[in-house]
Amino acid sequence: MKKSILFLFLFLSLVVVKAQKIAEKQVKAAVEQLKNAMVTADKDALLGLTAPNLSYGHSSGKIESQSAFVETLSTGKSDFVSIDLKNQTLEISGKTALVRHELHAITNDGGKAGEVHIGVLLVWQKQNKEWKLLGRQAFKLP
Repeated sequence: MKKSILFLFLFLSLVVVKAQKIAEKQVKAAVEQLKNAMVTADKDALLGLTAPNLSYGHSSGKIESQSAFVETLSTGKSDFVSIDLKNQTLEISGKTALVRHELHAITNDGGKAGEVHIGVLLVWQKQNKEWKLLGRQAFKLP
């Protein structure tokens, strides 16, 4: 009897660990897709990756809704030429994932070349089997 309980416990532990690894892989893929959609200004991809009630915070303190975030990128008002993410960490708790990283980018906002070096916290939520960006807050790096 004790062996059966131990076996069941070990089996369930493996299932939980495997589910966690799958979720981590999905969130990492969603982050990469978001990065690529931001560089290509792919409106459909941006809408598909973000939640309708997105809160998108900039390091300046400006907050955008989903529609404002997508419009800013798709119209070229904000133009990412390239984005490099560094020092990324990921933590999942149930249907919520917290991703932190440094974002280093080359920009061309309104035809003006520039660079961005900021820290970012992304909050992802699993909605109908897909990970959606629910919140984003950028901050100035020390």
